[in-house]
Amino acid sequence: MADDMSIEDYLAQGGKLTNPTNVPPRYRAELLKLMATFVDSELAGAAGFADIINEGPGIKERIAAAKIVLEKTDNADRVLRIMGDFGADTARYANHHPWTARLDRDADIGAQRSEHDMRLAVFNYPLAGWADAVVMNLLMGRAVGIQLDELARVSYQPLAEAFRTVAPVETRHVELAEEGIDRLMETEGRAALQASVDYWWPRVAGSFGATDSNKFESLRAMGLRHETNADLRARWETGTAGALDNLGLAKGQA
Repeated sequence: MADDMSIEDYLAQGGKLTNPTNVPPRYRAELLKLMATFVDSELAGAAGFADIINEGPGIKERIAAAKIVLEKTDNADRVLRIMGDFGADTARYANHHPWTARLDRDADIGAQRSEHDMRLAVFNYPLAGWADAVVMNLLMGRAVGIQLDELARVSYQPLAEAFRTVAPVETRHVELAEEGIDRLMETEGRAALQASVDYWWPRVAGSFGATDSNKFESLRAMGLRHETNADLRARWETGTAGALDNLGLAKGQA
């Protein structure tokens, strides 16, 4: 960075930051919010899936579910450690929120966050059995993959590197979900799985946020966003519709 260039101009021109000591206050606040959303969503997602492990129809399925819980918790820890560089109380964090808390299945909160933490709204809804959990894992896993593509380009370099490490782990979770749905088509039938798709589709779509967000330009100037919510959601809808079609299912309605 040139001596006569402000950090704001440096970021707007694609510059990268590497430690917390020189980040502007607004940048710090937005970066912490971004990290908290990821960490809280991973911990809440892991907690919800942990409750469903023993409903797996076989040992292989239960091992896969347990591995997903382990890896999502590890992904959260990886980013939480970076939050610790900014002063977050990492020792207290994991026990501070009721990660297993869920609303009623038919609650309608849109994109509102939990009153307890920064998890995405979709992680406030309960899983309704093994097949429902597998469907949710597929739809949300594909959303996470697209969001991680975006997050891996953030201007805070240590965090971008953490997200690039996390991405292939989350991709494998999607592959496990696809394998699981393929088997469940034989035992549960298409109608039950389609009902879960129809339930989770609009809730996962909402995780991309408002399509007319007023904050996008300021976040892009800080190097914390690159694609709009609408573009990310459109990519998810197109790719996930194709994946469902390959499995004999149809996309839901947002």
